[in-house]
Amino acid sequence: QVQLVESGGGLVQAGGSLILSCLASGSILRIKDMGWYRQDPGKQRELVAAITSGGSTNYADSVKGRFTISRDNAKNTAYLQMNSLRPEDTAVYYCNAAVRGSIYSSRVNSYWGQGTQVTVSS
Repeated sequence: QVQLVESGGGLVQAGGSLILSCLASGSILRIKDMGWYRQDPGKQRELVAAITSGGSTNYADSVKGRFTISRDNAKNTAYLQMNSLRPEDTAVYYCNAAVRGSIYSSRVNSYWGQGTQVTVSS
């Protein structure tokens, strides 16, 4: 099994910054893609940013130029630097990782963290 633990959420004023972290632990041979998603109550979970094991990234149009995703493969950790935050960025942010757990299987499983609340006040 693999556990993802997010941290770094909180309350910030509009225009402020936060850094989210996601630490993966457990039965990990290799982590492929990692991503950050967010969800407002009553809405679908949406992709915010994603990064491959090689460092290629993609972002939702709404966060391009403001958010930066990165990862430290040696630490099995992903980060989301969020700048110029807006009230519409308020949501629960979830980390996702695609993990290969064993050398005996090529299967890749998707795991989710428990989420961290980000609230941006106007």
